[in-house]
Amino acid sequence: MNDQQLLRYSRHILLDEVGIEGQQRWLHARALLIGAGGLGSPAALYLAAAGIGRITLVDNDEVDLTNLQRQVMHATARIGQPKVASGREALLQINPEIDVAALRERAGPARLAELVREADVVLDCSDNFATRHAVNRACVAAGVPLVAGAVIRFDGQLSVFDMRDPASPCYACLFPEDSRFEDAACSSMGVFAPLVGVVGAMQAAEAMKLLAGIGQSLAGRLLMLDGRAMAWTEMKVARNPCCPVCAARAAP
Repeated sequence: MNDQQLLRYSRHILLDEVGIEGQQRWLHARALLIGAGGLGSPAALYLAAAGIGRITLVDNDEVDLTNLQRQVMHATARIGQPKVASGREALLQINPEIDVAALRERAGPARLAELVREADVVLDCSDNFATRHAVNRACVAAGVPLVAGAVIRFDGQLSVFDMRDPASPCYACLFPEDSRFEDAACSSMGVFAPLVGVVGAMQAAEAMKLLAGIGQSLAGRLLMLDGRAMAWTEMKVARNPCCPVCAARAAP
């Protein structure tokens, strides 16, 4: 690291758990974010500020006026721009030293598989079960850890699915693909804006811990936040040995 980097990242380097080695890991890390909206915004901003070397944003949507109440990576002047382009501009304004790839697309299974293989960690910041399951399948196949978050109305949830650990469940162990879960859209249900900031920031924190090998991740645990009471509930999540997505992995 040069002198400017030592200054920029000094408050992380001062942490015993991070130090020079941990910061170097972040500088060489590759993070893939699926979704550049409510969750993707705070997650990406914190990853960029921390110096994650390459951040790939994947989203096919444009910035809309209704987004600005919660999607803090975007700005009024960028309404109508692709979210990934707006996001890239915001991230490089914070940290021009990192590499940001802006992919305006709705990635299908084959494309997701390609993108996930090139990543060290994946953050699922999407808003529908079909995408979440597709991302999960790609992470299971590639053995890449997945940090998944979701928020609707006043409720949020967060977990980690670490495919490097044979004991870790995958997303489909918790939410089977054949279950009848209904997608709830912010446009019809509403969302309390600060909660996407809370959960998105925690996604960034979990991703950075995974990349630097710090502490204990949320693998095997689901955190649920009731924003009305500001109360967290933790639920243990076990691997399903019959899960059609991850059962073929080596047994713990």
